[in-house]
Amino acid sequence: MGAPLSLAVTTGAPVTDIPTFNLLSERFRGYYPVVIDVETAGFNAKTDALLEIAAMTLKMDEDGWLMPDEVVFFNVEPFAGANLEKAALEFTGIDPFNPLRGAVDESEAITEIFKFIRTGQKKAGCKRSILVGHNATFDHNFLMAAVDRTGNKRNPFHPFSTFDTAALAALVYGQTVLKKACTSAGIEFSDKEAHNAEYDTRKTADLFCKMINQWKSLGGWPLALPETDDAQNEETNE
Repeated sequence: MGAPLSLAVTTGAPVTDIPTFNLLSERFRGYYPVVIDVETAGFNAKTDALLEIAAMTLKMDEDGWLMPDEVVFFNVEPFAGANLEKAALEFTGIDPFNPLRGAVDESEAITEIFKFIRTGQKKAGCKRSILVGHNATFDHNFLMAAVDRTGNKRNPFHPFSTFDTAALAALVYGQTVLKKACTSAGIEFSDKEAHNAEYDTRKTADLFCKMINQWKSLGGWPLALPETDDAQNEETNE
């Protein structure tokens, strides 16, 4: 079902020798897909604390196979006045005030993540980043709320569009839960490690790449161009 997720680029072929449809900058209309996962102290992005955030970039080899690239992760200090829902903290197992977390404030986390993403975006030749997430609206809302609170002006992400792996997995595997979708895709998933932003980001990236590559292996990318009238006339005249 296509190349394995761990496939590495094995040739030093210059970009000019790679068909344009095998360039990441051409695959998603110029968007740079970045997998994001957050862990929070509730469901309200405006009032509830952002506690963990991870971002993973993706890359494409010269044959057009998509794969995870690099990841960055931060434990985040609750912003001043943030709401901390007891049920949410029990679910994630996060103690926001544990000094061993090594948490940083939102401004530092967002600044460093955006710097990391813009570097990859520029390298890939993409014009803008787009958030990939499992139930992506949730992650997107918390990210944008943090941007508003910190006043960050270097946001590389599209302001409202996302790629939702829950929706894609429903199409491909008939599953919407991350664990069940990964299991259907043959991706290992640990309940013990789940609900950690870095782990869930890695698994979401694996799932997204698996589905995109599966579509490619079935002949869905690059899309076949319709024959022109000239080509049809040539076939008729032969």
